[in-house]
Amino acid sequence: MSFLRSDTPVDLLKHVLVMLLAAALLVFGFFYVYLPITTNHGETIVVPKITGMNQADLDDYLDERSLAYFVDDSTYNAAIRPGTVLTQEPRPGDKVKEGRKIYVSVAMKNPPVIKMPKLTDGSVKNAQMILKSYDLVVGQIKLVPNIQQNAVLKQSVGGKEIAPGAPIAKGTRVDLEVGDGLGNQEFPVPNLVNMPADEAMTLLAGQGLTVGEKFYQPAEEGQAEGTVVRQRPAPSPGTTIRMGQLVDLWIAGKEPVGAVE
Repeated sequence: MSFLRSDTPVDLLKHVLVMLLAAALLVFGFFYVYLPITTNHGETIVVPKITGMNQADLDDYLDERSLAYFVDDSTYNAAIRPGTVLTQEPRPGDKVKEGRKIYVSVAMKNPPVIKMPKLTDGSVKNAQMILKSYDLVVGQIKLVPNIQQNAVLKQSVGGKEIAPGAPIAKGTRVDLEVGDGLGNQEFPVPNLVNMPADEAMTLLAGQGLTVGEKFYQPAEEGQAEGTVVRQRPAPSPGTTIRMGQLVDLWIAGKEPVGAVE
């Protein structure tokens, strides 16, 4: 045990060198032997492609590869089987350490429920865009007699009218009733002959009719300028007309300067 004696400075120096050497061996062993063994230092796993797989198969599949997964998002798509993995992070081919979690999004089984948007009083084209933005499906578009051409008059699901704000699942088909611009009210053709043109046009507008072509011709004897001398359709007995239809006018006199057709 003479080596452990520290009777002289040389012995003390020997002791210090031994302790430094032992400390160096401990540090080396910890960082270059113990840690690599316990943490698999330098060993990586290539991330497999799991998009398109079913979530139910992930546990066994990833466990065999010393990996795990975590669902951090879900999306509904009627065309995709529920439980299908849609996205993954890290991506296929990336290298990760053993035990790493792969974050995935999966297809939902049931569609989320939203509030039914208001489609009535707007155009059918606008309604189609709104339905698409809400992930709803445009169903049957039925034209019904109404002078509001291309206007949505009614919104329904499964034959029953649905009010704006009512709960509805994404992917639901929504049927629309749309005005045909004509209406279904029939009545006798009004007699406009010998009536001042401006009064005739006011009468047509009041009855839901539309002024069609206006033809100006020289006034004949007994005809006052600016009066209607002929019309189409003519006001013959039994002749009817529907709201929204056109009525052409023949007017005595010259066409007013700056008149807009």
